[in-house]
Amino acid sequence: MPASGRSGVAEPKPARRPGADPQAVSRGRLRLVIALFAVIFTIIAGKTAFLAADADGGAGRRGATNEALASVRPDILDRNGEILATDVKTPSLFAEPKRIIDVDEALELLSAVMPDLDMAEVRERLSAKTRGFAWLKREITRQQQAQIHRLGIPGIGFLRENKRVYPIGATAGHVLGHVNIDNQGIAGIEKWVDSSGLAFLHQVGLATDRAQVPVEMALDLRVQHAMRDELMQARTKFKAKAASGAILDVNTGEVVAMVSLPDYDPSKPATSKDDAAINRLTTGVYEMGSTFKALTLAMALDSGKVSLNSTWDARAPLRYGRFAINDFHPTHRILSTPEVFIHSSNIGTARMALLIGVEGHKAFLKKMGQLDRLRTELPESAEPLVPKRWGELNTVTIAFGHGLSVAPLQAAAAVCALVNGGVLIPPTFLKRTPEEARKLGTQVIKPETSDKMRYLMRLNAEKGSATKAEVKGYYVGGKTGTAEKVINGRYAKNKLLTAFMGILPADAPKYLVLVMLDEPQGLPETHGYATSGWNAAPTTGRIIARVAPMLGLEKRDELPPAEALLKGGPRIAAARSLVGSQ
Repeated sequence: MPASGRSGVAEPKPARRPGADPQAVSRGRLRLVIALFAVIFTIIAGKTAFLAADADGGAGRRGATNEALASVRPDILDRNGEILATDVKTPSLFAEPKRIIDVDEALELLSAVMPDLDMAEVRERLSAKTRGFAWLKREITRQQQAQIHRLGIPGIGFLRENKRVYPIGATAGHVLGHVNIDNQGIAGIEKWVDSSGLAFLHQVGLATDRAQVPVEMALDLRVQHAMRDELMQARTKFKAKAASGAILDVNTGEVVAMVSLPDYDPSKPATSKDDAAINRLTTGVYEMGSTFKALTLAMALDSGKVSLNSTWDARAPLRYGRFAINDFHPTHRILSTPEVFIHSSNIGTARMALLIGVEGHKAFLKKMGQLDRLRTELPESAEPLVPKRWGELNTVTIAFGHGLSVAPLQAAAAVCALVNGGVLIPPTFLKRTPEEARKLGTQVIKPETSDKMRYLMRLNAEKGSATKAEVKGYYVGGKTGTAEKVINGRYAKNKLLTAFMGILPADAPKYLVLVMLDEPQGLPETHGYATSGWNAAPTTGRIIARVAPMLGLEKRDELPPAEALLKGGPRIAAARSLVGSQ
């Protein structure tokens, strides 16, 4: 039955134009739309080309405005959302030389408000009548803007630009880096931001305020401030040339704090000749002293050739050619593997490395990331100084931290792997989840070797060189390191670099704390000693006492003895003999 309307009468069908094809009509409309878009884009392209080629004052103002807008940068936040770096709008002074009526009068008026202007340079810019635009002064004050505005000088104007500000000053200067006058990152995380795509967004004009996603750092501003404060106090107390430190999450590789003193305020960048410009944890490379013994013992234990019950002859210096390897505090007796660690025996550690052999030693350090440049978001990094010809004598000295110079942060990353179950995780200054870290990690030692290393580091805090780093209730473990600095090709006994690597809690490590002091001096309270156990270790303890609550670590009333960390086995004979020998 034919369809019908409400009246029941069939509605007539619309008449079709003779010969009209619906598909042809649709194609025609589509062509018309395409043609219209083509015309619109042609007009836009022509206008853009015109503005780029136009050199009059108006075009100059438009071009400068576009450039200023393109310099917007994303905020940088700490892990808790605190602002570390942000943009603010600030006026800049420009001129349109074509519109300047009297150059001398303009100069006289401007100099009255801004006497610091380079008048010779300004005169040259104002006199260039072929130019449509010229900067006269970037980032002027609001007061200066108001005063110049009241002068009413033809051809003088203002543009609002983005200026980078750092509310926390120098607190994280080496991590954040800084920008240049055009708001382009040239150091630190600021440079990484540009290399990660911001520069491209600037080029295509898409870097606007609304387009910027904040950069979330792994840094905790509270922890950063506390560490910096303690390092400043330690540097003053021990009369050290420099001090540095870092706190890493051993399970994610996140750098929760990093300080290098002297430092600088990113708002007032340091020059390359300034000592404050050096980030000593990534750009500097150093012989790490006895902290490297942790790597040597882990290598020996992981090989299966050495156990915690193995013994080592430290009764006399180890002779190698014309060289004699001595212990700083000689025991003149046979030492167990744990005793080698807690007495920091050079002789015992060297014998372990020789047992593994040169090639095995090199392969292990390569696997632990100690022979290649450390790569992080920070562009400032240095290659390790590796011996060109690596023989047995090199293995002997590198075993206890001399003869191989590395960036302290890469040494810290390796020690994290020794205590987190054996997984080497690349350090990062950005927030990272444990799942992301696991995908990036590489198993470098057996989990059971990691258990033994946690035991040794805790034992060292109970009975060895790390006792002054102990903090009641936090179950700290660690290793000291003291290296003589190389001056004019020779080791200088009175110029020391001291370091301490601390972990907490030792039975289930979450954080590693690294502290370094450059040329600390002996004090009456240290009995004249300037070695790590007397300065870097207690400094680490003070840092841990301040930051542990910030990191969510609670004090524990009952702490197990170090031997309890040896899972699935009885207390070893070596540990029992230690108790009787102290």
